[in-house]
Amino acid sequence: MKFTSTLIALAFAVPAWAEPLTLTPADPQPDAGDLTPGLAVAYAYPKSPKTLEDAADALKKSRPGPAIKGMSYDTPEGELVMTSRKGTKVAASITGFLRFDAAGTFTVDVISNDGVQTFLGGQEIAFYDGVHACEPAGEQEVIVPEAGWYAIETTYFQRKGSACLMMDWNVSGEMGLVPDEAFAHTE
Repeated sequence: MKFTSTLIALAFAVPAWAEPLTLTPADPQPDAGDLTPGLAVAYAYPKSPKTLEDAADALKKSRPGPAIKGMSYDTPEGELVMTSRKGTKVAASITGFLRFDAAGTFTVDVISNDGVQTFLGGQEIAFYDGVHACEPAGEQEVIVPEAGWYAIETTYFQRKGSACLMMDWNVSGEMGLVPDEAFAHTE
């Protein structure tokens, strides 16, 4: 009986893999001459963000900031969050494109401290709300129907302490950081 109840408890403790999501390529595909490296970002500075809803409310009064190089930030406490003007209590709306060089089925994951919600190619690939340490939102399998650019939109907030916003993928066969060169935006 104890063995059976342990198995049942483990079955509910391990999250089930989400179904693969089919991404939609940007249509029309952006012209290379119209693209700038990195991602566009707008910032807001809420008093004490604790949820993505707090961040979204603050971002209604956001201001554009300098573009970010990609999603590869792991910032120690006391340093500025990405290209913002503050090290704490930051909300960001991030937009642009992510380039896949080949069609296929891949795994993606967004790692954040604190809350994050990311849409890629029209599909929500990450949602991890609340205040937490630098942790993954959870791997998501995606179907990339063709090589090219895919729209990416992220809402992110950092409350206090250290900050991180990173994205991993397995396009080379194993999970690793998405290179900054794979991101671009239009001005």
